[in-house]
Amino acid sequence: MEARNLTSPDLYINRYDSLLEFNRRVMAYATDAATPLLERLKFLCITSSNLDEFFEIRVASLKQRVGSGNIYSPDDRAPEELLRILCEKAHEIVAEQYRVLNDSLIPELAASGIVFLRRGEWAPDQELWLRTYFTEQVLPVLSPLGLDPSHPFPQIINKSLNFIVSLEGVDAFGRRSGKAIVHAPRALPRLIQIPAEICDKSKPHSFVFLSSIIHAFVDQLFPGMEPTGCYQFRVTRNSDLFVDEEEAEDLLHALEGELRSRRYGDAVRLEVADNCPDELIGYLRREFNLKAMDVYQVNGPVNLNRLIAIPDLVDMPELKYPGFRSSLPTGLAAAADIFQVLRRGPVLLHHPFESFAPVIDFVRQAARDPQVLAIKQTLYRTGPESAIVDALVDAARAGKEVTVVIELRARFDEEANIQLANRLQQAGALVVYGIVGYKCHAKMVLIVRREAGELRRYTHLGTGNYHPRTARLYTDYGLLTADQRIGGDVNRVFHQMTSLGKVSQLDRLLESPFTLFPWLLERIAAEAELAQAGKPAHIIFKINALIEPQAIQALYRASQAGVKIDLIVRSMCSLRPGIPGVSDNIRVRSVVGRFLEHTRVYCFGNGGEELVYLGSADLRERNLFQRVEVVFPVDDEAQRARVCEELQLYLADNTQAWELDADGAYRRVQPAADAQPVSAQATLLARIAS
Repeated sequence: MEARNLTSPDLYINRYDSLLEFNRRVMAYATDAATPLLERLKFLCITSSNLDEFFEIRVASLKQRVGSGNIYSPDDRAPEELLRILCEKAHEIVAEQYRVLNDSLIPELAASGIVFLRRGEWAPDQELWLRTYFTEQVLPVLSPLGLDPSHPFPQIINKSLNFIVSLEGVDAFGRRSGKAIVHAPRALPRLIQIPAEICDKSKPHSFVFLSSIIHAFVDQLFPGMEPTGCYQFRVTRNSDLFVDEEEAEDLLHALEGELRSRRYGDAVRLEVADNCPDELIGYLRREFNLKAMDVYQVNGPVNLNRLIAIPDLVDMPELKYPGFRSSLPTGLAAAADIFQVLRRGPVLLHHPFESFAPVIDFVRQAARDPQVLAIKQTLYRTGPESAIVDALVDAARAGKEVTVVIELRARFDEEANIQLANRLQQAGALVVYGIVGYKCHAKMVLIVRREAGELRRYTHLGTGNYHPRTARLYTDYGLLTADQRIGGDVNRVFHQMTSLGKVSQLDRLLESPFTLFPWLLERIAAEAELAQAGKPAHIIFKINALIEPQAIQALYRASQAGVKIDLIVRSMCSLRPGIPGVSDNIRVRSVVGRFLEHTRVYCFGNGGEELVYLGSADLRERNLFQRVEVVFPVDDEAQRARVCEELQLYLADNTQAWELDADGAYRRVQPAADAQPVSAQATLLARIAS
């Protein structure tokens, strides 16, 4: 058989197609009867948030490339063609979102006493209460803008709620403006809960959308004139930041300027009420310089993500996932001294099944320990009230040497990270922003402690962020260790980011953009050699994305050599499995469930002596060549066996897994008639958490 050209476009799934397919998998849980009702609502909201980012970043990037003629993806599609196809698919997804909301979720929520009251459904006492609410809480902060030559179309903030109002009549100055714009400030809640005492007993949890309230009382904004129509709309803008790091003298101040302009980037999408007249839609399209395919008419709130507040406003645990308590490893549960525990051996944590508290305690104990001389940490995303940041501030104020590498360009967390950098600097910490041209995405903490007259290093390495809230929502691994070789490597990586010089030789860690990618290619090739020699050969990767062409080609070659390859890829995957003569030996699955799968695991059979590595990097160009990433070995035999066994759970999952076919479609895995249902997440919750 003639050898296939492994760069052929038909061997690759477009990454943006694949990203939209991931959103479809998430949406499936909004209609899944096995998922609690309020959690189904959350899944719908997540699809809305995901789609916002898709337009802000992916579609915006494609629009900038239209007309360039550049083919920039392995599947050989021009930007114009790809943009058209993606918009068609996005329209299908949006239509499905509102079908799910209106035909499924709203009726089922109403049956449970949770209702969204439309204007015609308000009882007299409710309408009186809402009129008072509008007059006292809403009207004072609204600034309607009549459109005429002295009042041009305003700058509309990215993803803000707005209304276009059609008017008849003449105002006090004799003006006949037929249109006006009303902006709803972000400070106003988008959902207003009706007081229980004026709710129907069968509808104890009654809500009204802010858009309905403004629509009902919009006449108060235009006294003496007649509003003949009021239609909500929302514009999505290009939100990718550009800072010329080579020219910027101060990255922090340069980013602050870019953040201000992000709110008014080029428009890429218009969402508008489905009953808005074509004339007004055309007017908005012209003002935003958008095409017909960029307009999304919706039957419901223009921002579905705002509905995610409902589960927190409704105390109905029977409609939510059961609560759980993350466990503590036995060695840490009763230990007052985490350093003593780590001297006995490393601790592997699997969040959220195991608590994130030991990671916080690791930094907190270091901040208070008089024997600790220095703390070094990377921060990519963290919470607004972070116990880890508090500990770093305390350590700096106590006179310890605190070095923090903060990634100011973490998308949509830039402003929070700027504030964080300022706070740490004011406390006396040394704050650096990584390396020009490279985001710092590595997850590392290094503690230097004086013991018996010597300096000893303690380290935390992870696959996820130092963010206590997402540690309850995302699956991630973290390793706490006193291994001095690993500690030495981490120290050298910190030196790279804070100082200047050539690449240091690392003993145990693999680092992007230097050693990680060549090592991965070597390990894949080594498995291929084993298979060609007739020996068992197996590769398992569990990652968030697989879109780097050279990595895909290496996996194709390994499959051709006979290597059994299992890929658990949560989101984007450009590799096509199951192609005869190319990827027959590759199986790709995605697991979507209660927790967002976020672990990155690289496992090689290695002739029966398995190699297991964890880290922060996915198989994407940006992770491998444009970021500082760290991947680390699991050396402890029992911990290595544990990770391998947990990977097998994900490969056996037949309730929350989806398998990728060669045509790019995902098929939900169903348990066979004689098989027990298996959920990796549920099994780990039952086994580890309580």
